Amino acid sequence: MVVEKPAIVSRETVPAERLEPAKSLEPAKSLEPAKSLEPAEQLEPAQTESSAALVQAPRAIEGGVSEGAAPVATSEDVMDLMDESTPLARELASENRRREKLRGRVLPRPPQTRIMTVSNQKGGVGKTTTTVNLAAALATAGQNVLVIDIDPQGNASTALGIDHRADVESIYDVLIDDLPLANVVAQCPDISNLICAPATIHLAGAEIELVSLVAREQRLSRAINVYAAEREKQGLERLDYIFIDCPPSLGLLTVNAFVAAREVLIPIQCEYYALEGLSQLLKNIEMIQKHLNADLVVSTILLTMYDGRTNLAAQVAAEVREHFPEQVLRAVVPRSVRVSEAPSYQQTVMTYDPSSTGALSYLEAAAEIAQRA
Repeated sequence: MVVEKPAIVSRETVPAERLEPAKSLEPAKSLEPAKSLEPAEQLEPAQTESSAALVQAPRAIEGGVSEGAAPVATSEDVMDLMDESTPLARELASENRRREKLRGRVLPRPPQTRIMTVSNQKGGVGKTTTTVNLAAALATAGQNVLVIDIDPQGNASTALGIDHRADVESIYDVLIDDLPLANVVAQCPDISNLICAPATIHLAGAEIELVSLVAREQRLSRAINVYAAEREKQGLERLDYIFIDCPPSLGLLTVNAFVAAREVLIPIQCEYYALEGLSQLLKNIEMIQKHLNADLVVSTILLTMYDGRTNLAAQVAAEVREHFPEQVLRAVVPRSVRVSEAPSYQQTVMTYDPSSTGALSYLEAAAEIAQRA
Protein backbone atom coordinates (compact mmCIF):
# COMPACT_ATOMS: atom_id res chain seq x y z
CA MET A 1 0.00 0.00 0.00
CA VAL A 2 1.41 3.29 -1.07
CA VAL A 3 0.98 6.23 1.32
CA GLU A 4 0.75 9.54 -0.35
CA LYS A 5 2.96 12.24 1.12
CA PRO A 6 1.12 15.44 1.98
CA ALA A 7 1.88 18.27 -0.30
CA ILE A 8 4.10 20.93 1.24
CA VAL A 9 2.50 24.28 0.95
CA SER A 10 5.06 27.01 0.74
CA ARG A 11 4.26 30.40 2.11
CA GLU A 12 3.82 33.07 -0.41
CA THR A 13 6.85 35.23 -0.56
CA VAL A 14 6.07 38.90 -0.32
CA PRO A 15 7.74 40.87 -3.02
CA ALA A 16 10.26 43.38 -1.85
CA GLU A 17 8.47 46.18 -3.59
CA ARG A 18 5.37 45.68 -1.43
CA LEU A 19 7.21 46.41 1.84
CA GLU A 20 6.67 49.93 3.12
CA PRO A 21 9.81 51.94 3.43
CA ALA A 22 10.93 52.76 7.02
CA LYS A 23 9.94 56.19 8.15
CA SER A 24 12.83 58.48 8.63
CA LEU A 25 13.27 59.95 12.09
CA GLU A 26 12.41 63.57 12.52
CA PRO A 27 15.35 65.75 13.25
CA ALA A 28 15.79 66.56 16.95
CA LYS A 29 14.45 69.86 17.90
CA SER A 30 17.03 72.25 19.08
CA LEU A 31 16.96 72.90 22.82
CA GLU A 32 15.91 76.29 23.96
CA PRO A 33 18.72 78.26 25.51
CA ALA A 34 18.72 78.23 29.32
CA LYS A 35 17.26 81.27 30.88
CA SER A 36 19.82 83.31 32.67
CA LEU A 37 19.32 83.69 36.41
CA GLU A 38 18.09 87.01 37.56
CA PRO A 39 20.70 89.07 39.34
CA ALA A 40 20.69 89.09 43.14
CA GLU A 41 19.80 92.78 43.16
CA GLN A 42 16.29 91.94 41.96
CA LEU A 43 15.50 90.01 45.16
CA GLU A 44 13.27 91.72 47.67
CA PRO A 45 15.18 93.71 50.27
CA ALA A 46 13.79 91.73 53.21
CA GLN A 47 14.98 88.42 51.78
CA THR A 48 18.43 89.78 51.00
CA GLU A 49 18.94 91.14 54.52
CA SER A 50 17.83 87.95 56.30
CA SER A 51 19.92 85.74 54.04
CA ALA A 52 22.98 87.89 54.58
CA ALA A 53 22.47 87.83 58.32
CA LEU A 54 22.23 84.04 58.38
CA VAL A 55 25.33 83.66 56.23
CA GLN A 56 27.34 86.06 58.35
CA ALA A 57 26.08 84.72 61.71
CA PRO A 58 28.68 81.94 62.16
CA ARG A 59 31.46 84.39 61.39
CA ALA A 60 30.08 86.77 63.98
CA ILE A 61 30.06 84.10 66.65
CA GLU A 62 33.63 83.14 65.85
CA GLY A 63 34.61 86.80 65.96
CA GLY A 64 36.26 87.00 62.56
CA VAL A 65 35.37 90.23 60.76
CA SER A 66 37.27 91.38 57.71
CA GLU A 67 38.19 95.01 57.26
CA GLY A 68 35.85 97.01 55.11
CA ALA A 69 33.13 94.37 55.32
CA ALA A 70 29.51 95.17 55.98
CA PRO A 71 28.29 95.01 59.61
CA VAL A 72 28.15 91.39 60.68
CA ALA A 73 25.13 89.95 62.46
CA THR A 74 25.66 88.91 66.07
CA SER A 75 24.36 85.75 67.73
CA GLU A 76 21.54 87.82 69.21
CA ASP A 77 20.49 88.77 65.68
CA VAL A 78 20.42 85.10 64.74
CA MET A 79 18.17 84.40 67.73
CA ASP A 80 15.84 87.15 66.55
CA LEU A 81 15.64 85.56 63.11
CA MET A 82 14.70 82.16 64.53
CA ASP A 83 11.06 81.24 64.30
CA GLU A 84 9.68 80.95 67.84
CA SER A 85 6.15 80.09 66.81
CA THR A 86 6.41 76.50 68.12
CA PRO A 87 7.26 75.27 71.65
CA LEU A 88 10.37 73.46 70.43
CA ALA A 89 11.67 76.54 68.63
CA ARG A 90 11.05 78.69 71.70
CA GLU A 91 12.92 76.20 73.89
CA LEU A 92 15.91 76.08 71.53
CA ALA A 93 16.05 79.86 71.32
CA SER A 94 15.89 80.12 75.12
CA GLU A 95 18.73 77.62 75.58
CA ASN A 96 20.91 79.50 73.11
CA ARG A 97 20.37 82.76 74.98
CA ARG A 98 21.26 81.06 78.27
CA ARG A 99 24.46 79.66 76.78
CA GLU A 100 25.42 83.09 75.50
CA LYS A 101 25.20 84.48 79.04
CA LEU A 102 27.52 81.76 80.39
CA ARG A 103 30.02 81.91 77.54
CA GLY A 104 33.33 83.37 78.67
CA ARG A 105 32.19 83.94 82.26
CA VAL A 106 34.93 83.58 84.89
CA LEU A 107 33.73 82.28 88.24
CA PRO A 108 35.21 84.04 91.29
CA ARG A 109 37.11 81.95 93.82
CA PRO A 110 35.71 82.03 97.36
CA PRO A 111 37.80 83.79 100.03
CA GLN A 112 38.03 80.52 101.96
CA THR A 113 37.13 76.88 101.40
CA ARG A 114 33.37 76.39 101.21
CA ILE A 115 32.30 73.07 102.76
CA MET A 116 28.79 72.17 101.63
CA THR A 117 26.78 69.16 102.77
CA VAL A 118 24.27 67.96 100.19
CA SER A 119 21.48 66.42 102.22
CA ASN A 120 17.84 65.40 102.15
CA GLN A 121 16.58 62.40 104.08
CA LYS A 122 14.09 61.70 101.29
CA GLY A 123 15.59 59.39 98.68
CA GLY A 124 15.48 59.93 94.95
CA VAL A 125 15.54 63.73 94.97
CA GLY A 126 18.88 64.05 93.14
CA LYS A 127 21.40 64.45 95.98
CA THR A 128 24.20 62.47 94.36
CA THR A 129 23.40 63.78 90.88
CA THR A 130 23.49 67.33 92.17
CA THR A 131 26.73 66.75 94.11
CA VAL A 132 28.77 65.31 91.25
CA ASN A 133 27.46 67.66 88.56
CA LEU A 134 27.90 70.84 90.59
CA ALA A 135 31.40 69.68 91.54
CA ALA A 136 32.22 68.94 87.90
CA ALA A 137 30.80 72.27 86.72
CA LEU A 138 32.89 74.22 89.23
CA ALA A 139 36.00 72.17 88.49
CA THR A 140 35.73 72.73 84.75
CA ALA A 141 35.52 76.45 85.53
CA GLY A 142 38.92 76.31 87.24
CA GLN A 143 37.91 75.75 90.87
CA ASN A 144 39.63 73.12 93.05
CA VAL A 145 36.93 70.74 94.24
CA LEU A 146 36.83 67.73 96.58
CA VAL A 147 33.85 65.36 96.76
CA ILE A 148 33.49 63.24 99.91
CA ASP A 149 31.16 60.29 99.42
CA ILE A 150 29.69 59.07 102.72
CA ASP A 151 26.76 57.22 101.17
CA PRO A 152 27.28 53.43 101.52
CA GLN A 153 25.85 52.98 98.02
CA GLY A 154 28.88 54.79 96.59
CA ASN A 155 26.98 56.32 93.67
CA ALA A 156 28.99 59.54 93.71
CA SER A 157 32.20 57.52 93.43
CA THR A 158 30.72 55.65 90.45
CA ALA A 159 29.68 58.83 88.67
CA LEU A 160 33.18 60.27 89.03
CA GLY A 161 34.88 57.10 87.78
CA ILE A 162 36.53 56.32 91.13
CA ASP A 163 37.20 52.72 92.15
CA HIS A 164 35.22 51.87 95.29
CA ARG A 165 35.43 48.11 95.64
CA ALA A 166 35.32 46.60 99.12
CA ASP A 167 39.11 46.22 99.33
CA VAL A 168 39.81 49.88 98.44
CA GLU A 169 40.74 52.30 101.22
CA SER A 170 37.81 54.67 101.59
CA ILE A 171 36.13 57.22 103.80
CA TYR A 172 35.16 54.31 106.08
CA ASP A 173 38.81 53.89 107.08
CA VAL A 174 39.03 57.63 107.75
CA LEU A 175 36.02 57.62 110.08
CA ILE A 176 36.66 54.35 111.90
CA ASP A 177 40.43 53.78 111.78
CA ASP A 178 41.63 57.43 111.71
CA LEU A 179 43.32 56.94 108.33
CA PRO A 180 44.46 60.30 106.87
CA LEU A 181 42.09 61.64 104.23
CA ALA A 182 45.06 62.15 101.88
CA ASN A 183 45.50 58.35 101.71
CA VAL A 184 42.04 57.73 100.25
CA VAL A 185 41.58 60.73 97.95
CA ALA A 186 41.64 59.77 94.25
CA GLN A 187 41.85 61.88 91.09
CA CYS A 188 38.81 62.05 88.82
CA PRO A 189 39.95 60.73 85.40
CA ASP A 190 37.89 63.19 83.35
CA ILE A 191 38.41 66.50 85.18
CA SER A 192 41.82 67.61 86.41
CA ASN A 193 40.70 69.87 89.28
CA LEU A 194 38.30 67.34 90.79
CA ILE A 195 39.25 64.75 93.44
CA CYS A 196 37.09 62.33 95.40
CA ALA A 197 37.19 60.37 98.65
CA PRO A 198 35.25 57.21 97.72
CA ALA A 199 32.75 55.22 99.75
CA THR A 200 32.60 51.42 100.04
CA ILE A 201 29.98 48.99 101.24
CA HIS A 202 31.70 48.92 104.66
CA LEU A 203 30.02 52.25 105.42
CA ALA A 204 26.75 50.35 105.86
CA GLY A 205 28.02 49.18 109.25
CA ALA A 206 29.75 52.41 110.20
CA GLU A 207 26.61 53.77 111.89
CA ILE A 208 26.88 51.06 114.54
CA GLU A 209 30.67 51.22 114.88
CA LEU A 210 30.65 54.99 115.39
CA VAL A 211 28.40 54.74 118.44
CA SER A 212 31.21 53.58 120.74
CA LEU A 213 33.91 55.89 119.40
CA VAL A 214 35.09 59.08 121.10
CA ALA A 215 33.99 62.34 119.49
CA ARG A 216 31.93 60.35 116.99
CA GLU A 217 30.24 63.45 115.53
CA GLN A 218 33.49 65.36 114.84
CA ARG A 219 35.54 62.64 113.14
CA LEU A 220 34.94 63.82 109.58
CA SER A 221 35.47 67.46 110.53
CA ARG A 222 38.86 66.70 112.07
CA ALA A 223 39.92 64.65 109.05
CA ILE A 224 39.10 67.53 106.70
CA ASN A 225 41.02 70.05 108.82
CA VAL A 226 44.10 67.80 108.92
CA TYR A 227 43.93 67.26 105.16
CA ALA A 228 43.72 70.99 104.49
CA ALA A 229 46.76 71.60 106.70
CA GLU A 230 48.73 68.89 104.86
CA ARG A 231 47.94 70.43 101.48
CA GLU A 232 49.18 73.78 102.73
CA LYS A 233 52.45 72.25 103.99
CA GLN A 234 53.01 70.55 100.63
CA GLY A 235 52.49 73.80 98.77
CA LEU A 236 49.33 72.60 97.02
CA GLU A 237 46.56 74.99 96.08
CA ARG A 238 43.79 75.56 98.57
CA LEU A 239 40.56 73.69 97.97
CA ASP A 240 37.78 76.03 96.89
CA TYR A 241 34.82 73.70 97.43
CA ILE A 242 34.22 70.51 99.39
CA PHE A 243 30.95 68.72 98.68
CA ILE A 244 29.79 65.96 101.05
CA ASP A 245 27.26 63.55 99.56
CA CYS A 246 25.03 62.19 102.34
CA PRO A 247 22.91 59.03 102.52
CA PRO A 248 19.09 59.38 102.55
CA SER A 249 18.91 59.22 106.34
CA LEU A 250 19.61 61.25 109.46
CA GLY A 251 22.05 58.91 111.19
CA LEU A 252 25.58 59.45 112.45
CA LEU A 253 27.04 59.65 108.96
CA THR A 254 24.79 62.58 108.11
CA VAL A 255 25.48 64.16 111.52
CA ASN A 256 29.22 63.97 110.79
CA ALA A 257 28.59 65.76 107.50
CA PHE A 258 26.58 68.51 109.22
CA VAL A 259 29.27 69.07 111.85
CA ALA A 260 32.04 69.22 109.24
CA ALA A 261 30.22 71.67 106.94
CA ARG A 262 29.41 75.34 107.14
CA GLU A 263 26.63 75.26 104.56
CA VAL A 264 23.80 72.90 103.68
CA LEU A 265 22.63 72.46 100.09
CA ILE A 266 19.19 70.87 99.85
CA PRO A 267 18.00 69.42 96.53
CA ILE A 268 14.21 69.36 96.38
CA GLN A 269 12.26 67.32 93.90
CA CYS A 270 9.29 69.28 92.57
CA GLU A 271 6.69 66.97 94.15
CA TYR A 272 4.55 67.09 97.27
CA TYR A 273 6.45 64.47 99.29
CA ALA A 274 9.60 66.57 99.05
CA LEU A 275 7.91 69.36 101.00
CA GLU A 276 7.09 67.02 103.87
CA GLY A 277 10.68 65.83 104.10
CA LEU A 278 12.00 69.39 104.03
CA SER A 279 10.29 70.38 107.27
CA GLN A 280 11.75 67.38 109.11
CA LEU A 281 15.21 68.08 107.71
CA LEU A 282 15.12 71.68 108.90
CA LYS A 283 14.25 70.56 112.44
CA ASN A 284 17.29 68.28 112.51
CA ILE A 285 19.52 71.09 111.23
CA GLU A 286 18.27 73.30 114.07
CA MET A 287 19.30 70.62 116.58
CA ILE A 288 22.78 70.46 115.02
CA GLN A 289 23.05 74.24 115.23
CA LYS A 290 22.15 74.28 118.92
CA HIS A 291 24.39 71.47 120.11
CA LEU A 292 27.17 70.68 117.62
CA ASN A 293 27.75 73.34 114.94
CA ALA A 294 26.48 76.85 115.51
CA ASP A 295 27.93 78.07 112.21
CA LEU A 296 25.84 75.72 110.07
CA VAL A 297 23.37 77.49 107.75
CA VAL A 298 21.02 76.41 104.98
CA SER A 299 22.57 78.48 102.20
CA THR A 300 21.24 76.85 99.02
CA ILE A 301 18.10 75.09 97.83
CA LEU A 302 18.04 73.65 94.32
CA LEU A 303 14.85 72.56 92.58
CA THR A 304 15.43 69.31 90.70
CA MET A 305 13.46 67.03 88.36
CA TYR A 306 11.31 69.96 87.31
CA ASP A 307 8.63 69.13 84.74
CA GLY A 308 7.28 72.31 83.22
CA ARG A 309 4.33 70.46 81.67
CA THR A 310 2.66 69.87 85.04
CA ASN A 311 0.94 72.36 87.31
CA LEU A 312 2.16 70.46 90.39
CA ALA A 313 5.82 71.19 89.65
CA ALA A 314 5.07 74.89 89.19
CA GLN A 315 3.06 74.99 92.44
CA VAL A 316 5.79 73.24 94.46
CA ALA A 317 8.45 75.56 93.03
CA ALA A 318 6.35 78.64 93.83
CA GLU A 319 5.69 77.47 97.39
CA VAL A 320 9.37 76.75 98.08
CA ARG A 321 10.40 80.13 96.66
CA GLU A 322 7.79 81.85 98.82
CA HIS A 323 9.11 80.30 102.07
CA PHE A 324 12.83 80.46 101.16
CA PRO A 325 13.25 83.45 98.83
CA GLU A 326 16.96 83.94 99.52
CA GLN A 327 18.07 80.31 99.55
CA VAL A 328 16.38 79.00 96.38
CA LEU A 329 18.50 79.28 93.25
CA ARG A 330 17.04 80.81 90.12
CA ALA A 331 18.41 77.88 88.14
CA VAL A 332 16.10 74.86 87.94
CA VAL A 333 17.20 71.37 86.90
CA PRO A 334 14.63 69.74 84.59
CA ARG A 335 14.10 66.04 84.06
CA SER A 336 16.77 64.97 81.61
CA VAL A 337 17.57 61.60 80.06
CA ARG A 338 21.21 62.60 79.57
CA VAL A 339 21.64 63.30 83.28
CA SER A 340 20.32 59.83 84.07
CA GLU A 341 22.46 58.11 81.43
CA ALA A 342 25.79 59.68 82.41
CA PRO A 343 26.49 57.55 85.57
CA SER A 344 26.20 54.33 83.56
CA TYR A 345 29.31 55.50 81.68
CA GLN A 346 31.01 56.54 84.95
CA GLN A 347 30.79 60.19 83.98
CA THR A 348 29.00 63.34 84.96
CA VAL A 349 26.71 65.00 82.46
CA MET A 350 29.37 67.71 82.06
CA THR A 351 31.66 65.29 80.25
CA TYR A 352 29.03 62.89 78.91
CA ASP A 353 26.96 65.49 77.04
CA PRO A 354 28.04 69.09 77.73
CA SER A 355 25.47 70.44 75.26
CA SER A 356 22.46 68.88 76.98
CA THR A 357 19.80 70.81 78.85
CA GLY A 358 20.78 69.16 82.14
CA ALA A 359 24.41 70.22 81.77
CA LEU A 360 23.34 73.78 81.02
CA SER A 361 21.13 73.88 84.13
CA TYR A 362 23.92 72.64 86.40
CA LEU A 363 26.33 75.15 84.88
CA GLU A 364 23.87 77.93 85.70
CA ALA A 365 23.44 76.62 89.24
CA ALA A 366 27.23 76.40 89.74
CA ALA A 367 27.71 79.94 88.46
CA GLU A 368 25.01 81.20 90.82
CA ILE A 369 26.58 79.42 93.80
CA ALA A 370 29.99 80.88 92.94
CA GLN A 371 28.55 84.39 92.68
CA ARG A 372 26.99 84.04 96.14
CA ALA A 373 30.43 83.47 97.63
